[in-house]
Amino acid sequence: MTEDLVPSEGVLLGRAFIPGCTHPRLVTVRDRKIFDITTADAPTSRDICELGNPAAYVESIKGRHIGPLSDILDESWNGARDGSRPYLLSPVDLQAVKASGVTFVVSLLERVIEEQAAGDPSKAADLRNEITALVGADLSQIEPGSDAAMEVKKALIEKGVWSQYLEVGIGPDAEIFTKCQPMASVGFGADVGLHPVSKWNNPEPEVALIVSSKGEIVGATLGNDVNLRDVEGRSALLLGKAKDNNASAALGPFIRLFDSGFGLDDVKALELTMTVTGEDGFVLDGASSMSEISRPPEKLVAATVGSHHQYPDGFVLYLGTMFAPIKDRDTKGGGFTHKLGDVVAISTPALGTLKNRVQLSTQCAPWSYGASHLMRDLAKAGLL
Repeated sequence: MTEDLVPSEGVLLGRAFIPGCTHPRLVTVRDRKIFDITTADAPTSRDICELGNPAAYVESIKGRHIGPLSDILDESWNGARDGSRPYLLSPVDLQAVKASGVTFVVSLLERVIEEQAAGDPSKAADLRNEITALVGADLSQIEPGSDAAMEVKKALIEKGVWSQYLEVGIGPDAEIFTKCQPMASVGFGADVGLHPVSKWNNPEPEVALIVSSKGEIVGATLGNDVNLRDVEGRSALLLGKAKDNNASAALGPFIRLFDSGFGLDDVKALELTMTVTGEDGFVLDGASSMSEISRPPEKLVAATVGSHHQYPDGFVLYLGTMFAPIKDRDTKGGGFTHKLGDVVAISTPALGTLKNRVQLSTQCAPWSYGASHLMRDLAKAGLL
């Protein structure tokens, strides 16, 4: 596996399974080698992200050399994961995993189409043309919650196309939801899961921010917010079923911690690319530009944490995507949906590449190692 899947610069924080260890270990990358930096002072990803200067702390730990980065990437992607060799895990552990939705205009319109189609992909193409014609206004130029946005809302209601998705897309309140429980996300090379009931679904390439309990943004990583378009399209009240299933939240390969060379302004300028490669030979290319996000990342963080809601272990926040796949896969007008075995690769040079293979959630490795297991194992190892 090529090392260019991981940034060649910056302070990186990850988690890995290492043979002989009963619990996940914290790791970093130096000179294209993996080092174990787990200590009693900060034995979890959460603990490092709660420090005053996480990047400086990671750089200060000498660590124990584990092996070449390329070997561990290989095992993470194609290895047996039988416990004989190290492999990467999701880079977060005790943090809550949250997500913001409808933060880009293109995906906003696709959410409206899902709702109007009531989860039926065969109706999407005609609805897309009809709704685009009705909306008319360039919503990307509208500040959510502004007077101009409220005028557009009024006009759309009069046209009969108002939607709960338009409400969170241009209204005053951002959509923030729980993507999965702490310890439930998967990392680079793991299978990502689709609920077996879904027949219309897609990946969502996103940047995810790492936020401390104080609401401070300390780093960023890549995420795949696996989405079931038909389930959510039937009813927004099914959002939990559409979004939170076994292995449906992928993060990684590493957290890039903020330092003097990388910060929030750099995140706002990121350009993400995504490729879906199917076993049937189908290839789908997509992109998402953070410069086109309608709500600034810091405002999405403020909508998540504050006096109204606290996160004592910090949280991860998916920032949403402008990617909305409409390329026909099997039939004209049928649009895109996943097939089992699809390989999804989400990339940007500053954060690397998150690569996963699509399976049913019932076929992915079951989530069996939770916060209680981690705490017990850390205590047995003398790290608590």
